[in-house]
Order: sequence, then C-alpha cells, then structure tokens
Amino acid sequence: MNFLNQIIQGVLLGGFYALLACGLSFMFGVMRIINLAHGSLAILAAFLLLDFCNYTNLSPFLGLLLVLPVMALVGWVLQFAVLDRSLRAGPLIPVLSTFGVAVVLDNSLFEAYGANSQSLGPNIGDLAFNSWNLTDTISIAQLDALVFATAVVVLGGLQFILARTAIGRTIRATANDPSVVDLIGVDSRAVYAVSAAMAMVMVGLAGAFLGMRDSFDPYAGGPQLLFAFETIVIGGLGSLWGTLIGGIVLGVAQNIGATISPHGFLIAGHLTFLAVLIARTFGGNFSLKRLLPKKAVAP
Repeated sequence: MNFLNQIIQGVLLGGFYALLACGLSFMFGVMRIINLAHGSLAILAAFLLLDFCNYTNLSPFLGLLLVLPVMALVGWVLQFAVLDRSLRAGPLIPVLSTFGVAVVLDNSLFEAYGANSQSLGPNIGDLAFNSWNLTDTISIAQLDALVFATAVVVLGGLQFILARTAIGRTIRATANDPSVVDLIGVDSRAVYAVSAAMAMVMVGLAGAFLGMRDSFDPYAGGPQLLFAFETIVIGGLGSLWGTLIGGIVLGVAQNIGATISPHGFLIAGHLTFLAVLIARTFGGNFSLKRLLPKKAVAP
C-alpha cells in the first residue's frame, strides 16, 4: 500500500512539473527557443505574489489577478527587448541571452530579498496541509490535487486555443514559417510577443504554486529549470500532452527512488531522464517532437 501511495503522490507531483514545464515547452514549440531564464522567472512570480500578500494580507489566489498580467507584460518586454534581437543572430544567441537574463534576475532578487527562504504556505491557510484520506495509508493533499487539475486545465486550454481559435492558428502559422506570415500582412514579431506573454502567464502560475507547496529563495530558479527541462525531454520537446506525461514519469520515478534511499529522490529522476535520452539517441528517434502540425492555416 505504501508503494501505491508513493505512485499516487508521484503522479500528483508530475502535475506540478507539467505546469512548471508547459511554458518552456510552448516557447520552444513556437520560437524554437530554450529559455534558460524560465526557472528564475517562476521565482520572480513567487516573490511578486509574496509581496502582494505581505502588503495586502489577501489570499495569493487573489494576487494572481495582478501577478499574472504583470508576468504577461514581462514576457512581452522580454520578447521585444531581448529575444527578438537575439533570434536574428542565430540559434545559440537566444540561449546565451536568456542565460544572462537568469543571472541578472537571480542576483537582483538576492539584492531585493536576501538569501532567506520564503514560502506562501502560511498565506493559504489549511489548504497548505489538508488532505483527503482514501485509506489508512493513502491520502491526497488538496493542494497537490489543485495543482494537478490546474495543469490539466492549462494544457487543455492551450491546446484548444492553438487548434480552435484565430490567434492559435496565427501562432501555428508563424511558428511554421514567420516569413510567409509577414508576406500576408501578419506581424510575426507581434505574434512572438503574444506567445511570450502567454508563456509567462504559465510561468507565473507555476511560480505561484511553487511558493504555496514549497519554500523558495532567489537562487531556486536553477533546480526548477532542470526539473522543467527533464520533464519536456522525457515527454517530448514541444509536445503539450507529452509534457504532462513527462512530468508524471519524472514525479513517479522520484517518489519511488525516495522509498529506496533517502538520496534517491533526485538521483532516480536524473537516471530516468538519462535513460530516456539514451534510448531516443541510440534508437534513432531523437528528433524533437513538434508542437505544431506540418501544415498550419493562417486566418
């Protein structure tokens, strides 16, 4: 039973990893950029939400109404100020640029908040520790269930937007060939900016739930980036529902590893990531999955 409980907890943890990784996967699918500032931006959102709670004494869920638009604006500015220029210089420059953004963010947060760990757990009351007891040995944390449900809704909503809406078709067409989109009168730079803003909204949600379920500090972005990257590689870079599957695989592996050894949580996750990477490499199937169909129709 304890083993079954660990699997269930791993699945729920996978929901958080999927939420953490979906913005990274989306940006790669649209702009073919691996955003190395992804984890740091999630920590930025957590600190913004913490400031909101400290100054207003209101719930962080209400704070999301303010923080998520701010993160969307951050994504818009990031696209026009950094990514748009670096994309013109080749595939390596955006990676280096986002690494620089991560370094600046980490050190700026350290200067502003210090090195102490923070948490949004005290701001959400009983939700931080309440759970549903299914049996004597199996329980489901209410917060973890909320995170998993949010991940499914976000991924499903994003899939619906891409498949069924005009802006989604425009994003798909721009990702396939931005030069052709420009020829028919659509500004590909603006489409990329909208995509970056959407990705940062997802990052903001991930940062909020990170702050609620765990502690964080200014330099916590690196490990979060690693978990997000492992998730999308396991599930397939650029694949939305693959992101959820990758998160679940990573979460279950980590929880099973923790039952074997106190140090097995991280080691098991890393070994699973390496096993998938090696299998794809030597299996001849290491082509990156594409978020988009081969043919996209602009509105």
